[in-house]
Amino acid sequence: MKKTLFAAACMTLALLAVSCGNKPKESAKKEVAFEVAGKQFTVDKDGYVTIFDGKSLDGWRGYGKDHVPSRWGIVDGCLAFKGSGTGEGQTNEGGDIIFDHKFKNFTLEFDWKVEKGSNSGVFYLAQEVKTPDGQHWEPIYISAPEYQILDNENHPDAQLGQDGNRKSASLYDMIPAKPQNAKPFGEWNTGKIMVYKGTVVHGQNGQNVLEYHLWTPKWTEMLQASKFSEEAWPVAFKLLNNCGGDNHEGFIGFQDHGDNVYFRNIRVKIMD
Repeated sequence: MKKTLFAAACMTLALLAVSCGNKPKESAKKEVAFEVAGKQFTVDKDGYVTIFDGKSLDGWRGYGKDHVPSRWGIVDGCLAFKGSGTGEGQTNEGGDIIFDHKFKNFTLEFDWKVEKGSNSGVFYLAQEVKTPDGQHWEPIYISAPEYQILDNENHPDAQLGQDGNRKSASLYDMIPAKPQNAKPFGEWNTGKIMVYKGTVVHGQNGQNVLEYHLWTPKWTEMLQASKFSEEAWPVAFKLLNNCGGDNHEGFIGFQDHGDNVYFRNIRVKIMD
């Protein structure tokens, strides 16, 4: 009798579970954020899209090119650039690299490290711009703000500019990163760039180190005081003053400055 009652109770509980919707959970489908060259990039549980997973260069290409330049590759799960030793004099197998999707409002996170004396940068809201004759490509930084990547202790750029505005995580040649908390060459740093409706924040190693506001009189004033002034470089001034173009969106890019540099854990949270 007890066994019969127990079996009946179990059956009742099972029926209640079904009626209350307690069905076995199905694996949730991931939200597709966008597609690049036939590959779907999905949103993870934290709301981020991984744009470099340490395994492939899907979605990446050279600035002004339809392929990834051979000096860029994957080394120990990192997006790595093999330096040419030519500084900004980029070789044919080098050049800057971009992710082939335009972002508008977003947070970009990444890890980076450099070798001794190395220089690089991260660009955002970049456009691909041809020279007036249409025969060549203007440099990526003619249209894009740059988050500086640098060995502060050993690269001379750290001593140039004003008030440290060419040190790591600075808005290159415009706003210094404060506090300056970069780790020495050979050690990993974390970087963050947030762009939201014109407000831009740079972060380094867990701290926000600068903030500024695009498309404002102050932004124009800062450009006029930099190497991108209307008098010194009118084409760059016009493009940067309307950074991101009419849609206020652009590519994320990494710089070939001729030196060895490594990136990993590159992900974006889209905030449109």
